[in-house]
Amino acid sequence: MSASADSDLTHDAFLGGRLHLWQPRQGYRAGMDAVLLSASIPAEKGQRVLELGCGVGTAILCLGTRLPGLTLTGVERDAAFAALARRNGGEALELVEADLSDMPLHLRQRQFDHVLANPPFYDRAASVASGEPSREAAHGADTPLQTWVRTAARRLAPKGQAHFIHLTERLPDIIRALPHEMGSIEVLPLTARPGRAPERIILRARKNGRGAFRLHAPLILHEGPAHIEDGDSYVPAIAAVLRDAAPLQF
Repeated sequence: MSASADSDLTHDAFLGGRLHLWQPRQGYRAGMDAVLLSASIPAEKGQRVLELGCGVGTAILCLGTRLPGLTLTGVERDAAFAALARRNGGEALELVEADLSDMPLHLRQRQFDHVLANPPFYDRAASVASGEPSREAAHGADTPLQTWVRTAARRLAPKGQAHFIHLTERLPDIIRALPHEMGSIEVLPLTARPGRAPERIILRARKNGRGAFRLHAPLILHEGPAHIEDGDSYVPAIAAVLRDAAPLQF
């Protein structure tokens, strides 16, 4: 990539500098959601992991940094994001440039131990599109949430797990979209500060799982009732996830 093209990018540190990623200077930029989702996945060495809509590779490469020895595959339809994911992941990431609703046969014939996704939050049938193309691609949903959920389930090996992070208000939609063979559903609400309603949830479900539904206590991200001084004010468990590549266990 040329120096002039690189001037439109930033090279950002994640996990306390254990991972550096190229991403656009303007428009959509990876944030805490991808890191938290990655940290919540209880993968084991030797397992196969697929991310749907991987963007520049943030979530899946954070996972691979925290847990070396995984086989990592990402699917991304946006050519610019796909190129950055290839650059960021190198040989550690198999990048498939495709729409998740029309993946190539070689990928549809494979099964994975974990499938993760951070689907766009906003249904553009009921909201206003962003004027910035990369931000719109990340946040504006033209692929139905049901497609994300069912595609993830189809790519799972028996006993494999699907993992999603999304808005709390879309939790019923995700649960309704899960195929009947998906069970052992667990939901972790994420709330910014004590006393506030959760705005995000992390959901995981197991193929052929038989465990009862579990709604965990909300995970608080920041200390104190409000942001009143410089600094990020993360609670220790979240600071450890973001800076030390610690797992997010639930």
